[in-house]
Amino acid sequence: MSYLVLARKYRPRNFTEMVGQEHVVQALTNALVQQRLHHAYLFTGTRGVGKTTVSRILAKSLNCQGADGQGGITAEPCGVCQTCRDIDAGRFVDYTELDAASNRGVDEVQSLLEQAVYKPVQGRFKVFMIDEVHMLTNTAFNAMLKTLEEPPEYLKFVLATTDPQKVPVTVLSRCLQFNLRPMAPETVFEHLTQVLATEQLSAEPLALRLLARAARGSMRDALSLTDQAIAFGNGQLHEAGVRQMLGSVDRSHVMHMIRALTEGDGAAVVNQVNALRLQGVSAAATLEDMAVLLQRMAVMQMVPSMAQDGDDPDTQGLADLAQAMPAEETQLLYSLCLHGRTELGLAPDEYAALTMVLLRLLAFKPQAATAEKKSLLTSPRRVTESSRLSAGTAPVAQRSAESAAGNSVPPKTAAPMAAPLDAPPAVAHLQVHAPQSKSPAQVEQAHSEPPPWEDWPDTTDHADVQVSQPAAPLLHEPVQDASHAAPALRALPVREVMPSSRADVPTQAGPATVQATPEGDVWQEVVQGLMRQDAISALVRELALQSQLVARDADQWQLRVESETLKHPASRERLQAALQAAGHGDVKLGIEIGTVTDSPAKRLAVKAAEKMVAAKALIESDPLVQAMVRDFGAKIVPGSIQIISN
Repeated sequence: MSYLVLARKYRPRNFTEMVGQEHVVQALTNALVQQRLHHAYLFTGTRGVGKTTVSRILAKSLNCQGADGQGGITAEPCGVCQTCRDIDAGRFVDYTELDAASNRGVDEVQSLLEQAVYKPVQGRFKVFMIDEVHMLTNTAFNAMLKTLEEPPEYLKFVLATTDPQKVPVTVLSRCLQFNLRPMAPETVFEHLTQVLATEQLSAEPLALRLLARAARGSMRDALSLTDQAIAFGNGQLHEAGVRQMLGSVDRSHVMHMIRALTEGDGAAVVNQVNALRLQGVSAAATLEDMAVLLQRMAVMQMVPSMAQDGDDPDTQGLADLAQAMPAEETQLLYSLCLHGRTELGLAPDEYAALTMVLLRLLAFKPQAATAEKKSLLTSPRRVTESSRLSAGTAPVAQRSAESAAGNSVPPKTAAPMAAPLDAPPAVAHLQVHAPQSKSPAQVEQAHSEPPPWEDWPDTTDHADVQVSQPAAPLLHEPVQDASHAAPALRALPVREVMPSSRADVPTQAGPATVQATPEGDVWQEVVQGLMRQDAISALVRELALQSQLVARDADQWQLRVESETLKHPASRERLQAALQAAGHGDVKLGIEIGTVTDSPAKRLAVKAAEKMVAAKALIESDPLVQAMVRDFGAKIVPGSIQIISN
């Protein structure tokens, strides 16, 4: 006797054996019990989910004669009568299956419909089953419309398709449509376990999980892959053998890769990719497995109670990775893995593309970007910025003096001089045309006099005033003395200077007040320590900054926040873990909602307001700014002075 493959051997014979399609089974069972039978059914769904199987079970239910030959329409066909056996064997004369993929013309459909005028020979109903019905031509669809709408009472149509969008709406409106869903990996895993137990074959659970995921919702594909795995492993289903057969990635490689990305170790990432290249593992399969693990990590980070899987030995390792990797990095890496799969086909080498996709996370790491910004703000580049301003503006003053020494140009026809290419954007450039020419001695004197900023007082303590926004062109009135205007046209310690009437500059509102408490002093010092160590980020950092410490004892600290969004269990647990790691003991955090009067964020806001008032006073008292306001009617644009956070 020839071997019968598992997909055919374990094809369901009745509705109770159907797996994963309870919604279809329930509807058909109730219809058969109440005998409210429609004349046309349409089953849709991907390959291997049971469309043909449901059609055959429905045909048996309509024509079953019972074990004693006295049965009627039933939702539980006996499977032992002659009708049931003939339908299972494919030789029942009143059950006709037409493959529309190879018989798609109008002639084949007309030949089938010619049999509709004859009553059943053996059973109660004739059943016409048309598989892949969307492959029929438009003429064939039109030929069957009338019979499909008003068939004889003894005729039932069963249509099946994997692409219902290609079926005309005129056909859809004449059928009861049932969508058979792809099966979940857990459902496939349970069914494979039962099948192999019946076959008396041993299998490792992880091997069956690999087969269930590889089936992608198709039970027929799962059973076919199981047949292949049995042959590959000589009757034994081991994880290593199944993984090698499927060409999938060893999960340990993926876990090591995610751990290297968490630690920012680019060399380890490249080494892991080279190891996968030597093993011949698909880069697309690597990204797919990484996306699966990252999705579980994201669930563990946000909903820890829903991500536990006791049957998976990697659960603890994933939990450790979920705790080590920030939530925003997990989401970013998941998105990179999904979009990176589309880039593999564009690259000349898929492993080089895989390397670039993984290294992209290190390039755009949120914490790394924050640290880089902090280093830029505290680096000596800020000290040398003033020298760049001096070097960039010296040619402007020189050209202004030269134009004053040359031929006079009427002010109305003179075009504004463009800024030099190497000048920084913080410099405001002006060109003032003097109506009177200057002698060479005056020009030499203008060139030799020192720049005005060399005589300015030291303002190192006020280096937090930002001078970075490009200045808008200035309208000006012609002046009589270019030598008086030239020193004022070199560099300004403000972001913008705009022409205006001689109105007073508006004053800034005073800083907010904070009701300082001893607990607030303690919490301020603790939060600053955590931020210096980069122990908190994103939502956890916001929770620490926006909260107020209202009470504390040896092992219990009570925080108060105003926003309900900050009271998130995951953020509280991460802040609690950061406190414990920083040496504050086995402290437990409690969070309540209420009015916050003393928080690190409020204290920082007060300090920023004080710095802004001092910076504004410094700018307004500067002699050069006062000269610009007095001589040109300029004003400081409100909001143009900004504080750079250190």
